[in-house]
Amino acid sequence: MKISSQIGYSGGFAESVAQVQALEKAGLDIVYVAEAYGYDGVSLMGYLAAVTESVQIAAGILPVFTRTPSLLAMTAAGVDELSGGRCILGLGASGPQVIEGFHGVAYDAPLTRTREIIDICRQVWAREAPLVHQGKKYQVPLPADQGTGLGKPLKIITHPPRPRIPIHVAALGPKNVQLTAELAEGWLPILYHPGRAEEIWGNDLRAGYADRADDLGPMDVVAGGLLAIGTEEEVAGIRDFARGMVALYVGGMGARGKNFYNTLFQRYGYVEEAKLIQDLYLDGKKAEAAAAVPAEFLEKTSLCGDEGYVRERIAEYKASGVTVLNVTPVAPDLTAQQRLVEKVKELSD
Repeated sequence: MKISSQIGYSGGFAESVAQVQALEKAGLDIVYVAEAYGYDGVSLMGYLAAVTESVQIAAGILPVFTRTPSLLAMTAAGVDELSGGRCILGLGASGPQVIEGFHGVAYDAPLTRTREIIDICRQVWAREAPLVHQGKKYQVPLPADQGTGLGKPLKIITHPPRPRIPIHVAALGPKNVQLTAELAEGWLPILYHPGRAEEIWGNDLRAGYADRADDLGPMDVVAGGLLAIGTEEEVAGIRDFARGMVALYVGGMGARGKNFYNTLFQRYGYVEEAKLIQDLYLDGKKAEAAAAVPAEFLEKTSLCGDEGYVRERIAEYKASGVTVLNVTPVAPDLTAQQRLVEKVKELSD
């Protein structure tokens, strides 16, 4: 298994960069750079390209609504050039609260957009012919009756270092997971429960794999959680660090009746808990919402315990299909975080 980690939304570039540099030395394979409605993700990706040597630099994720497909392709190609071929383009739909509330763009047809964006990006990178795409959501060049009529097919001026940059897609719903298994090099399922993955997504993955092109190869599955190794006394309470994040997604990332993460939580069997967390969060009771997250879910979606326990958790993730273990090492300093990444690489071999 490869080992990856995530940089969060809230800034602190200097601290994040220092952490990535330290974990790279410990063998970190991929770093995912988040983008929500704080700083953009690409700035940090470019900065990381200049100060790292081997770690793959992934967008985790760039929303499909906030850039044109061609700009997404240009951006990934630029980071790939800066990093010496280490870019991964992570795509996702985000949600209507962010897309419409912060960007002022209609949240429509995310699956159709994702499919068309993937096609356009791969055309741009391959540079085999001028870009032409006539889809339901994107027409390139723009038809004459929709603009000045002066648009013409163009190739990207520069020569991307790779004709195919890996694309990872954040997906949870059945149709989106099916599309991801058909088209993407990697899948980013947030709030991933390895013990329930087959039941929730197995049929959707198999349906997508049935239409998958042979030249794509196997799809990476990227999932994990908080990482801490020690006695129960030493790691006690560390799982609780995830409560706020789970409450944010299950309770606050959407409205009642329109929250993908809340729906997933219900599919896991936490129907009443999902409703309670959402009600509390939307009523402004964020601490109470976090407290309502079931301890069982936190345990099943993290890697916190003694060495033998963490080994068992890694084996469960691997058995569920995870190929990239995405960890958040919890330790008092960077040296201790390095030791955690070194140990989890050893345990995952």
